[in-house]
Amino acid sequence: MKKTLSVYAIAYLVLLMFVIGLQLVYPRLELHLMLNAHHTGILDSFFKYYSMLAEWTLYVFMLLPLFWKKYGTTLFFALSELSAGATLQIMKHIISTDRPVSAFENYHSAILPLVEGVDMHHSNSFPSGHASTFFVFCTCCALLLAYYYQQRQKKETNSHTTWFLVNSAMLALLIFAALGCYSRIYLSQHFLLDVCAGSIIGFIAPCVVFYFGRNKLLKPKKKETK
Repeated sequence: MKKTLSVYAIAYLVLLMFVIGLQLVYPRLELHLMLNAHHTGILDSFFKYYSMLAEWTLYVFMLLPLFWKKYGTTLFFALSELSAGATLQIMKHIISTDRPVSAFENYHSAILPLVEGVDMHHSNSFPSGHASTFFVFCTCCALLLAYYYQQRQKKETNSHTTWFLVNSAMLALLIFAALGCYSRIYLSQHFLLDVCAGSIIGFIAPCVVFYFGRNKLLKPKKKETK
């Protein structure tokens, strides 16, 4: 399982190091403007609705395993989201920072590009809750994918095709989460630092829940013999 999951984890760490590097090189406001330099009508609509996936759509997907009576899987999603959400809310209220629209009020030399129809927030910017939710969902999916792939490999011979598909799915999940994070910057709801912290919380929380609870949450119950 470690070898399978490592594709997702390593790719995330590489992306995280790159993002941290950008923040060390550029000032916060300048970096935000750089990341918002290319707005189009198509991108405005895309990221406006893409960001909304973290508000209810992903939670619906987390409930889907219930239809197959995979209660432990949904509980895994729920515990991961609750632990990440609790951590995030505590940090939001301890470290109260301005959102981009408020931070740019005194930055008269720049015009902050905004997307029409988006309700702008002004406070509690750090960390990003949407970024956390995107990464909780995708990291949970990556962990489950690696876990069930490992269980399948114990029963079947190794398949290079299956290995390739699983790792491709891992990378697709990471791209999905990263786009969710960027959507918050594009909409000027958060700075890069906010989504960076949110992604870390969303990555760590499912890993911790999985490490301590996988045996109780995911292992199928043994059928009682008569």
